[in-house]
Amino acid sequence: MTTETSAAPTHLIAKTGLEARMAIRSGRWSGHTSGTAPHFVQGNVVILPTDLANDFLRFCQRNPKPCPLLAVSESGDPRLPRLGDDLDIRSDIPRYRVWRKGELVEEVTDIRALWCDGLVTFVIGCSFSFEQPLIDAGIPLRHIEQGRNVAMYRTNIQTAPAGPFHGPMVVSMRPMTPAHAIRAVQVTARVPAVHGAPVHLGDPALIGIADLARPDFGDAVDILPGEIPVYWACGVTPQAVVMQAKPDFCITHAPGAMLVTDLLDSELAF
Repeated sequence: MTTETSAAPTHLIAKTGLEARMAIRSGRWSGHTSGTAPHFVQGNVVILPTDLANDFLRFCQRNPKPCPLLAVSESGDPRLPRLGDDLDIRSDIPRYRVWRKGELVEEVTDIRALWCDGLVTFVIGCSFSFEQPLIDAGIPLRHIEQGRNVAMYRTNIQTAPAGPFHGPMVVSMRPMTPAHAIRAVQVTARVPAVHGAPVHLGDPALIGIADLARPDFGDAVDILPGEIPVYWACGVTPQAVVMQAKPDFCITHAPGAMLVTDLLDSELAF
């Protein structure tokens, strides 16, 4: 999967979603998955107790831009057959975050010891899934070129509440020339299942971002002269919501460390 060199690899190299998951499951990769398995759909993950599942499902339905649902598991079942035949949600994500009462208590690479029959998994579309189509359209992505995680920010855009779940939308940002930004809107509007078109372009202050050089999640990248920041709704939004809802227990992916599925991005476009 990865090649031994004198320098640590900056991203996981895999040809398919299954190949990526096997590298992750075996412990050979625990970093971000941007640029991994081009054309295979990636997903954000939220795992909650059954008694909160209906409220979170309604939250996703009311907030389809940041939380477009790809799949929901049966209670206690670690499999998600719609997303992959050989997929185990307990081991196939590079890094998990464990939350208790809204506080991040640990980050782990395997959750089998935490798994129980009363857990439901939600997989939410990820903007990493439209990055290869953007590249194919001739739009360079600086965080991939530099081997970094995408920059993500909390905003002042509020989500529609459902039960205990409420809070700010998180966005991912990619700098582009205006011409590339127009083309990116056209490309991503075709894939609402992985956030669709951007929610904002330009001035970060208009959506409550104070400093682009200090993202809340991920890595900062330079914005060059003649470029504008372009913002997409982000599947890290549930983590900001969990911080406010404070459920007794929740597991999410670590930002940028996604579930790589067997779905192709072409299956999501319309």
